Amino acid sequence: MLNIGLGKTLLIHHWDTDGICSAAIILEKLSKDDITTWVPPLGTFYLTDDHIGMTQSYDNVVICDMALPESNVSQIAEKSNIVMIDHHHQDPIADITHINPVAEGASGDDYPSNTWVLKEYLGLPLSLKIVLGYVGDREQKIKENPFFWEITKEYMREKGLNFDELLKLVYRIDSNYKVGDREAVMKAPHLLRMYNTEDDILENKQWAENLRHLKKKLEETLLDPPEEIDGTQIKRLDTPYAIISQVTRKLAWGTDRNTVVINTGFFDEQDQLYCRSNTVDMHDLIERAKELGYNAGGKMDVLGAIIPKSESEKFLAETIEYLKKNR
Repeated sequence: MLNIGLGKTLLIHHWDTDGICSAAIILEKLSKDDITTWVPPLGTFYLTDDHIGMTQSYDNVVICDMALPESNVSQIAEKSNIVMIDHHHQDPIADITHINPVAEGASGDDYPSNTWVLKEYLGLPLSLKIVLGYVGDREQKIKENPFFWEITKEYMREKGLNFDELLKLVYRIDSNYKVGDREAVMKAPHLLRMYNTEDDILENKQWAENLRHLKKKLEETLLDPPEEIDGTQIKRLDTPYAIISQVTRKLAWGTDRNTVVINTGFFDEQDQLYCRSNTVDMHDLIERAKELGYNAGGKMDVLGAIIPKSESEKFLAETIEYLKKNR
C-alpha cells in the first residue's frame, strides 16, 4: 500500500495521459475525498519557492510521473511526508518513499509507464487506465515491445477495442494540456476516477472539442517539412500550444530518424527542446542538460528540456552533435 498518513494530501502529477491515469488510480486506492490534485505550470518540471511553500502546507505529498529535481523533493520533505512514484531516469532519493524500479536499475522497456509501476507495486489487475498509461507514453512503439504488445492485444480482444481506438482515448485525455488548460488537467484525475469504460471518456464533450481544435493546429504545423542537419531532423515551432512532444513523435516515428523539435513560443523567456531517437541512449545528454542548469528529464529515447532563450541555439547544436557521435 501507499504510505499515506493522516491529514491533508496533495497529489502532484504529470499533465499527460500516463500522469492523469496514474493520479486517478491513486485517488481510487486512497479512497479519500479531500485529496487535492495539482500540476506545475504546463511545460515546467520544477517548483518555484512559492510552489514549495504551498506544498509544505500539506501533511502528505504524493508525486507521480513527475521527475521533479531532487532539491525540490528534499525541500518538500522538510515538512511533509512524501511518496514519489515514477518510471523516468533519476537517481534514488533518500529519506522519502521512492517507488521507481528504473531508478534502481531496471530497464525502461520493462516499465513503459507510471501506471505499470503502480500496477506492480499495488498488485492491481489490468485495467483501461493502466493500458492507456503505457499506450499514451509509447503510442505505436509499444508494438515493438513483445511483452506489452501481447498484453495489449489480449486486452483489446477482451474489450472489443482496436489500437486506434485506444489512441483516440489517449488523445482525448491529452487534449487538456495541449490546449493549455491547466485547470482541466487538475480536474481530469477526478473525472477518470469515475470513468471505467471507453464510452465514459468519449462522451466528455469538452475533450472532444479540444481534440478537433488541436488536430487542425497540428496539421498546419506539419505542413512545412523539417530541415536536416548532420542526419538529424530539426523542426522549429513558435506556438503557445503544448504540441511539441506530439510533433516530435510524429516526425520521429514516421521516419525512424533522430528528431529534435524546438518551440520558441511557449514561454516568454525560455524555449522548449524535445528530442527523440530510436538508436541513441539519451541518458548522458539529460545529465548534461541538468549540469548546465536546465530543467530537463526524459527516458532512454527521449529528452525534454527548458532552456533560456539566449542558450537554446548552443544547446541545440550540442544535441545534434551528441546524436551524430552516438548513433
